Amino acid sequence: MKSNYKSELVGVFGHPVAENPTIIMQEAAFQDRKLNWRYLTIEVYPEDLKDAMRGLRAMNMRGINLTIPHKVEVLKYLDKIAPDAALIGAVNTVRLDGHMLIGENTDGKGFLQSIKLDAQMDPVDKNVVILGAGGAARAICVELALAGVKKITIVNRTAARGKELVNLIKNKTKTSAVFVEWDTIFTVPEKTDILVNATSIGLYPDVESKPNIEYTSITKHMFVCDVIPNPPLTRFLKEAELRGAKTLDGLGMLVYQGAIGFEMWTGVNAPVDVMHKALRDVFVK
Repeated sequence: MKSNYKSELVGVFGHPVAENPTIIMQEAAFQDRKLNWRYLTIEVYPEDLKDAMRGLRAMNMRGINLTIPHKVEVLKYLDKIAPDAALIGAVNTVRLDGHMLIGENTDGKGFLQSIKLDAQMDPVDKNVVILGAGGAARAICVELALAGVKKITIVNRTAARGKELVNLIKNKTKTSAVFVEWDTIFTVPEKTDILVNATSIGLYPDVESKPNIEYTSITKHMFVCDVIPNPPLTRFLKEAELRGAKTLDGLGMLVYQGAIGFEMWTGVNAPVDVMHKALRDVFVK
């Protein structure tokens, strides 16, 4: 009987990266599927990213996740970039295809799957309000636009970044988009179908913070989502629930984007329930 002691390697490059929870769900998935794979959490300083990507290829790692601050800079070191990731302008997942490093962005896809599968909602022709215009917001906006939402309203403190994202949506997709400068308390438009907090407001340890909006403008007809996974039930979502709105926490997005990466790397169906439970056990005390 021939022995094989070689583990297939994937992981995440970031700085800081010690608190990144992706290893929890990916290792749980590998164990569930009985795969001899390992997920490595690797501290990579910005000035070392080029060498890290060369090392990835040299060591025949099967892929890598990218987190802050590498999602844009990594574009320089890839052989190919998926069309939606190119639109977003950022990559959070790299897969090795032969000798080619291919960049993907699974963040928006993860959000879209969470909306469709967990919330049982079809986003086509919906009116969406996105709070924030950073990396998560860009990925979500692009994927929602490609999925056929009717209109996206982007609410952001920095006008330049918000307007740039609006122009991207208007010029590269069929979805209409408008920008609202977030310089005072924001009132959610009455015809909003989906409201998304795509900022980091409320993320642990600042769990008592919530976005500066008029919460009485949230109605029971709206669907309210948060991208924050820790804690899953944020102040933002609690306020929405008090107004009778249906809510969706950020755990689903995190799990589904990880599941998409898992399947890209391994070619094996991801055990989504196992991955979700692994993260919930960590975040919900």
